[in-house]
Amino acid sequence: MLDLRRLRLLRELKLRGTLAEVAAALSYSPSSVSQQLALLEKEVGVELLRKTGRRVVLTPQAEVLVAHTAELLETLERAEADLAASLTTVSGTVRVAVFQSAALALMPDALTAMTRDYPDVRIEMVQREPEKALYETFARDFDLVIAEQYPGHAAPRHPELDHLPLTEDAIRFAVPGAGMGHEGISTIAEAAEAAWVMEPRGAASRHWAEQACRRAGFEPDVRYETADLQAQIRLIESGNAVALMPDLVWTGRSVPVQLLELDDSPRRSIFTSARRAGARRPAVLAFREVLGRAAAGVRRPLPRHPPSLIQQ
Repeated sequence: MLDLRRLRLLRELKLRGTLAEVAAALSYSPSSVSQQLALLEKEVGVELLRKTGRRVVLTPQAEVLVAHTAELLETLERAEADLAASLTTVSGTVRVAVFQSAALALMPDALTAMTRDYPDVRIEMVQREPEKALYETFARDFDLVIAEQYPGHAAPRHPELDHLPLTEDAIRFAVPGAGMGHEGISTIAEAAEAAWVMEPRGAASRHWAEQACRRAGFEPDVRYETADLQAQIRLIESGNAVALMPDLVWTGRSVPVQLLELDDSPRRSIFTSARRAGARRPAVLAFREVLGRAAAGVRRPLPRHPPSLIQQ
């Protein structure tokens, strides 16, 4: 009989690409991973891996095993979910990946409510960029991901993951307050000469912001690049930059900058995704319910400047 643990290592190699990455993900040594895969190859009696330079690639027979392994893991996860649902208490661990503004705006209240309402559930949170987190949830590193989707920028879809809308927030143009040297800026087009702060390349927010500037007729001078939204706020507040910011970043704090409305009132969608096989697990259901309450309770900031238009 085939060893499921070894089959999972083969699937992990398919997903992660190298023995070193498989070892890091599962807390093994690379040599141990290699030994276990060699034993699996001996069990099945056919070649599963071939060396290509410094890498190994899966043979067609290995791909067959990987497909069946995915089905087996889904079956086991459904069994675990059904078993947990048969109990009278909600318990267990939920591993959550979350992006920064959701971690700041939603997680504190959600964690407090979980401790109060579901004390036997342990929530483990890691901050991740949404696109990476979606893949890692598909790869079983996490049970749930809180992710975002900007207008016209679809988030990656993985067939094993569901997609449950959580909330939306407006995206506004954030400029320094009065007296900081930006008095002539009331539209994106008027910020053509300004210094901008954006997230690193590859982030959905960066792509969306660059496109908004290009639609306004210029290439933005992205002088400052950081994934830390608190750092972005300080750069705007201090008069050093302008940016396009979603409303969720202002949750629980005063707004120290001017927020200008955009003409098409763009909104960012925030959603959760879990593997369908484990989405019925009571601890996951409970946390999603609590997240929904936390999102519904978020107070939105009011613009601090008359509405303005993006100049196309």
